[in-house]
Amino acid sequence: MLREKIKNWKMELAAVLVFVLVLGMTGLSGSVKAADQTDLKTIDIMFVHDTHSHLNSFSTVVDEKQEMIGGFARIKTLIDEQKEKDPDTYNKIRTVMQVQRALDSYQNYDPDTLVVDAGDFSMGTLVQTVFETQAAEIRMLGALGCEATTLGNHEFDYRSKGLAKMLETAAESGDTVPELLVCNINWDAMEQQGFSEGQQQIRDAFTEYGVKDYVMVQKGDVRVALLGVFGKDALACAPTCELQFTDPVEAVKKTVAEIKKNEDADIIVCLSHSGTSEDESKSEDEILAKKVPDLDVIVSAHTHTKLDEPIVHGDTYIVSAGEYGKYLGSLSLEQKDDGRWNMKEYKLTSIETDIAENAATQEEINSFMATVDTDYLAQFGFTREQVLAENDVAFDSLEDLYNIHTEHNLGDLIADAYAYAVTNSTDYNGTPVDVAIAPSGTIRDTYTKGNITVEDVFNSFSLGIGADGVPGYPLIEAYLTGKELKTVAEIDASVSDLMTSARLYMYGLQFTYNPHRMILNRVTDVYLLDADGNRRELEDDKLYRVVADLYSGQMLSAVTKTSYGLLSVVPKKADGTPIENFEDVILTDNGGELKAWTAIAHYMESFPDENGDGIADIPQYYAGLHERKVVDDSANLIKLIKNPNKYAVMIAGIVLIAILLVVLLIRLVLKLVKYQTGKRRSGSKAGE
Repeated sequence: MLREKIKNWKMELAAVLVFVLVLGMTGLSGSVKAADQTDLKTIDIMFVHDTHSHLNSFSTVVDEKQEMIGGFARIKTLIDEQKEKDPDTYNKIRTVMQVQRALDSYQNYDPDTLVVDAGDFSMGTLVQTVFETQAAEIRMLGALGCEATTLGNHEFDYRSKGLAKMLETAAESGDTVPELLVCNINWDAMEQQGFSEGQQQIRDAFTEYGVKDYVMVQKGDVRVALLGVFGKDALACAPTCELQFTDPVEAVKKTVAEIKKNEDADIIVCLSHSGTSEDESKSEDEILAKKVPDLDVIVSAHTHTKLDEPIVHGDTYIVSAGEYGKYLGSLSLEQKDDGRWNMKEYKLTSIETDIAENAATQEEINSFMATVDTDYLAQFGFTREQVLAENDVAFDSLEDLYNIHTEHNLGDLIADAYAYAVTNSTDYNGTPVDVAIAPSGTIRDTYTKGNITVEDVFNSFSLGIGADGVPGYPLIEAYLTGKELKTVAEIDASVSDLMTSARLYMYGLQFTYNPHRMILNRVTDVYLLDADGNRRELEDDKLYRVVADLYSGQMLSAVTKTSYGLLSVVPKKADGTPIENFEDVILTDNGGELKAWTAIAHYMESFPDENGDGIADIPQYYAGLHERKVVDDSANLIKLIKNPNKYAVMIAGIVLIAILLVVLLIRLVLKLVKYQTGKRRSGSKAGE
């Protein structure tokens, strides 16, 4: 009874306060007129995506400058500042007519800004190693006030069991966690085929967590429909995902139709882990916007795109804020007379050190981080803040690896680390490493000047889990022929412009390519460099030992697909038989999996201590380049056509045939025109 009276008092007090506010702003006599002029609804949305476990601020290179950036505690400060402005109470409930509307919906009234995430909230820093037991990432999204998120491809990196356990942990934590929305999981197809153990684990966890296609959220007097979708390329980048998905566009169409039929939604916001591309024909979220025009906002994740201005198709806005929580996106929308929305303001705020940290949020992050040393690192003999090496070298940024197609010192160091770790492992079998490969897509951050810690190294290669169930992808070995290694070089030279995550940085294999030559025929020189620095020519039929990480092996099929099967390699075991399961060729150290990140850590520890302070120093060798990938930018005609390979001959043949067909078609058309002209003339003479 007392609780009911207090509730009524609160409602009455709210009515009085709002009424006083109205009188103060508009005057009683002008209230009706003001309502006519200001009755348009508004909403503010703040968003992140691709945060990849970056709960803490971190040092990295942004626009060629070393900066300390990001951090959920700083993001929380900005969100709270926005909410303290309380725009809904101030701007919307400002007339007597609106007072009644507010009171009618008081039970569900929430004047705060909408906060959302669009997936890949995990896999990127050491806190991911307690993904299953702590579910730190999704719980911290809840601490930010995030109301909804969706799944990204990296949420599947710990396989079905890991994802299921994380969701169960989050649900059982008692914390407020965001709604998890995915509308295109094909449960029907999986059920018809019979659920696998992993699929059933995820389905059960989804039920416990409460995963939905869409959800309705009340923000002031705005009813928001939120839905989530998992993209095609995201699925292609999730080799351990056991779930099946329907076409994203068709699923969103169906979900939007359901929303419009069953809900009184003012605005429809899609959390899409699909991404955008400079090539509009391949830009998944642009295709989505054009084919489902009823969407008002698409928060676009997966491609780590930073959109300084929204992409607009019709009445649909596509927004993106980059990766790792470096930026917080925000937009303010006002409803138009036709019910659609006009963007009043859009900005990306850089999360820098001049933004104060929210103390409570940082304390919660620290409590999660405290579990990492004991629960994960202890088994490797490391601690999180342990300094591995001192660095005075300016390493290239992550953006450089993707955007500038040449050799990079960051890639060189990681590839060298793989070769070093295998050769110096306790389980080394005596066979030299001929080539070590580090694709750009597996390198997750760079190294800055100063101390490089265990956490920094883990963050630079933070992907996945091994067959042993321990976080961190292991290294694998495979054997390729000399001919296939030449193809590997051509994959980098020709395909990686179409798939920049497949740019390769290598130990042992050196090549020159000309970007102006015909595609699939760009490599003009390729050879091996042995440990002594001597050039070795590749023998087409000889097998060479290649080292890479497990994920790269599993993703080889994507490269073959991108080249339409023209460029393919068949990884083999030492005896020449094809590898059917890459977990069969995992490399070990002290009987356990040789993790890629520990390979880098041990390599750094091995460097000489140049200044005598007891800590290794990054060698100046890495301050320069070493002709591992040489770009010959010549447009000389002879260089462009010299030494064509079979692909060039094939493409030239196709082009020649196409030209001949065009010529024949033109001749045929000319003959038909001539025939028709002659026929008309004959008819004209006959008529005379």
